Amino acid sequence: MCGIVGYVGSEPLISYLLSGLSKLEYRGYDSAGVAVHTGDSIKIFKAQGKLDNLKNILRDKCEAGVKTLSGDAQGAAMQGFNSFKTSEEKAKIGIGHIRWATHGIPNEINAHPHVSPESKVALVHNGIIENYKEIKEELIAKGFEFKSQTDTEVIAHLVEDCLRNTNNFGQALRCALKKLDGAYALGVIFMDDPDTLYAAKKSAPLIIGLSDKGNYIASDIPAILEYTKKVIYLDDFEIAEIKENSVKIFDIEGNKIDKKYEIVPWEPVSVNKMGYKHFMLKEIHEQPDVIRQTLFNRLICSSEPIKLDEVKLTAENLKNLDRIQIIACGTSLHAALIGKYLIEEFIGIPVEVEASSEYIYKRVISNSNSLTIGVSQSGETADTITAIKLAKEKGSHVLVVTNRPDSTMARLADSLLPINAGFEVSVAATKSYTAQVLAFYLLALKLAEVNGSLPSEKLEEYKKQLLQLPQKVEMILNNKKEIHACAIKFHNAKNFIFVARGINYPVALEGALKLKEISYINATGYPAGELKHGPIAMLDETMPVVSILTPGKVYEKVLSNSEESKAREARMIAITSVNDSKLDSIFEYIIKIPQTDELFSPILTTIPLQLLAYYIAEFLGKDVDQPRNLAKSVTVE
Repeated sequence: MCGIVGYVGSEPLISYLLSGLSKLEYRGYDSAGVAVHTGDSIKIFKAQGKLDNLKNILRDKCEAGVKTLSGDAQGAAMQGFNSFKTSEEKAKIGIGHIRWATHGIPNEINAHPHVSPESKVALVHNGIIENYKEIKEELIAKGFEFKSQTDTEVIAHLVEDCLRNTNNFGQALRCALKKLDGAYALGVIFMDDPDTLYAAKKSAPLIIGLSDKGNYIASDIPAILEYTKKVIYLDDFEIAEIKENSVKIFDIEGNKIDKKYEIVPWEPVSVNKMGYKHFMLKEIHEQPDVIRQTLFNRLICSSEPIKLDEVKLTAENLKNLDRIQIIACGTSLHAALIGKYLIEEFIGIPVEVEASSEYIYKRVISNSNSLTIGVSQSGETADTITAIKLAKEKGSHVLVVTNRPDSTMARLADSLLPINAGFEVSVAATKSYTAQVLAFYLLALKLAEVNGSLPSEKLEEYKKQLLQLPQKVEMILNNKKEIHACAIKFHNAKNFIFVARGINYPVALEGALKLKEISYINATGYPAGELKHGPIAMLDETMPVVSILTPGKVYEKVLSNSEESKAREARMIAITSVNDSKLDSIFEYIIKIPQTDELFSPILTTIPLQLLAYYIAEFLGKDVDQPRNLAKSVTVE
């Protein structure tokens, strides 16, 4: 996912665009760009790499004196960015973009903004257009030529194509949007409409900021909070026509919609809700960005080594290790179980996983040849703090995986792996869990690099799999109908069973925990092979069983266990990427995820289970964000 900004008004334009993009840089770092309407033309400025590269280019285009300033004076210097040598007038309308590449490699050509062939349209885009190849072929047949590899350029060309049939710019935009499948948040300017900034949204966040000095658009609140606290949250299929002193919003058919602005309060939890009904739903939808942020500066591309600068483990350390122990609680414990599987698979060192609350009340078997990994979202979990202290006393190297690098656990650590999930409000962990799992992928692969336990071609393939995860998670989040329907069907169930094998067994545990936490339904996760060793006695026509089936060495076994459950009249639900006709006769609901290697499936199989739990709890009228008896950070043993 990428970050977009836009502004129309009399205040310094480039100042806002660059300031807004700097606050959205967590959303991408592959390239950045801006488009400004100078009155007689649209000027495009792009740069590959980080935002500073774009700032340097803009300095070269600005009035003398401003480009010499830097550091603390840069904010003031931004004022001068508003006046371009190439224009007789000050620009008053523009759009900006910070990119994480999905279609097309990170370079200047693929950077946004993108323009139409005759430069009548310039736009920035956050999201994925799923049918862009089909549209591109149609436009090529009409004579359109493409410069980039992106899906976004298709939108610009399509809007210009629609302009051939109308002089109404809003109508041309709506014409193009009706032909798009996928997700988009768009900022659009037209050469022949120099006073209007257009915005449109579907399945990607976009807000409008209102002020008496002009109006703004942005992907997230931080980009505009410096300028205004009045915001309008655009809903799906809404298009805004924004001028300096007015905002008009229409549906995709052109019908005007009356929307009231909201005042953003100072409290961070309110700022971050972003119009979602619950924080949990918002945080589920943030996971593509969380994955990107966790990978940020650590995995640049598949051919380069993973960078974990704060993990102080050398080849010599690994050579002397005889055991690894991972200590955690709750959801973090499930992430730890996946970490165990990955480390043992990638580097062949035995790994033990224990609940912190159990670890601290037994004999601690740890020494200087041990690595102890403590996992906690907050870094303040009392049992885990006590556990890593005990391990540290025995001489163990302590590595901490946490969302709070300023926490107690982080201060105790010899090595640190921050997960960069951002502030998580909902008590039920979603994005922090995904970030913890991803951190274990990075750690396991880094240890394999250091240890030389995986061939280079296998390492490169695994890194490619990691880099593809954000887009695949977005595909799940953009196709939630089957999950929603399944939740409606089963929200009155009194019990649930979740089953899986291998690396997805912890996912079954986590799916059951999420459902228990927020809906209060009794749910249990089992290794699928253990069903016939007791739990099968629970199965009848009232019991839903969720089976996690991904292609790989355990697929046929889980399928067989599912058939055994079906024979006992259980209500069967599948989470799978497999197209297998045998599934239709077993499962009442089949929830599909994108194809991926079995080793990298846990992040993808988790997302539908989070949504299933959320929708069930919502239908039951539960307090999703603050379930009874639970706290976000457990600071007592």
